[in-house]
Amino acid sequence: MADQGYQVELGARRFGRVNWLGLKALAWREVKRFLAVWTQTLLAPLVTAALFLMIFNIAIGPKRGDVMGVPFLTFLAPGIMMMTVIQNAFANTSSSIVIAKVQGNIVDTLMPPLSGLEILLGYLAGAVARGTLVALGIGLGLMAVLQIVPAHPVTALLFIVLGAAFLGGLGIVAGVFADKFDQMAAITNFIVTPLAFLSGTFYSVEALPPVLKVISHLNPVFYLIDGVRFGVIGTSDSPPLLGLAVCSGATFAVCLLAWGMLRTGYRLKP
Repeated sequence: MADQGYQVELGARRFGRVNWLGLKALAWREVKRFLAVWTQTLLAPLVTAALFLMIFNIAIGPKRGDVMGVPFLTFLAPGIMMMTVIQNAFANTSSSIVIAKVQGNIVDTLMPPLSGLEILLGYLAGAVARGTLVALGIGLGLMAVLQIVPAHPVTALLFIVLGAAFLGGLGIVAGVFADKFDQMAAITNFIVTPLAFLSGTFYSVEALPPVLKVISHLNPVFYLIDGVRFGVIGTSDSPPLLGLAVCSGATFAVCLLAWGMLRTGYRLKP
């Protein structure tokens, strides 16, 4: 090296400002990870969403009048779609990190020349891909069975991607924090599930008492579900632009926290 008139600094990045090759490899690994078990990661959520719609239709549908000017099942469908998307996006990143930590192969992700931002984007790519595929499957089912055609498909897609990125980032934070599967189960049961269920998925927040209505409007998932509902059926409880601003801010904040954890190796490096 010295004879050639230059030296390579130990540990220096030689891939430019962004390691596109490494980022692509990590993203593709995360996508292949859920595609390898597609019956659990893609088919099972579709069946669960269909069961939710069928049970609510049998139990409540015939007795319930229109909600926000549309039949109850039509009102319910976008919320079920978004709830399924965010649950799967969270599961994709959190399970990937926790399994790697438990099995001791998280070093395979930390050792390559990837920055914290590149690792974050690689994990998020898998979460967004899984969430979008799940949404696409549910959307096609709604069009085929309920004849629901999205009123604003671009808006619906934007909120789906934001929702998958938000919960994917939250999944990274949870996965980094948790060291065992029971810790991850606690986070899922006491944080993620309440956020999803208490967000207007099964009801309009306008029907809630004032105090609960205020609390619901503090939940970012409410705006995700409300935004998808506007994109699918053209009506919502809150202005879509407000929801877009809240969801974008929440996604940025969560991803910033996840990036800080990955960059410093918090609870990942000995």
